[in-house]
Amino acid sequence: MKDPKKQQQINIELPEDVAEGVYANLAIINHSVSEFIIDFVKIMPGVPKAKVKSRVILTPQHAKRLLRALSDNINRFEKVHGPIKDYEQSGPPPINFGPTGEA
Repeated sequence: MKDPKKQQQINIELPEDVAEGVYANLAIINHSVSEFIIDFVKIMPGVPKAKVKSRVILTPQHAKRLLRALSDNINRFEKVHGPIKDYEQSGPPPINFGPTGEA
């Protein structure tokens, strides 16, 4: 009989093009009853147009898990490297997709 406490291992592949990553300096977050949508944007000073570089769609449960995992990682980072300084922006991003959060 299998031990129910043992976790199943998942083999995760990371393709080369995805491993390179995408730079983003703005996250626009929207949600509905059934999903959270996070658009990662690269916005450049003095450039009136910006593009969404990546979109991640999560269930509310997975969004909450992401929040906890990110918070845990930030806490561990700050224990080693000191507090992350939060610089205030001079205003809201120059785009509007309706009611959103930003990070």
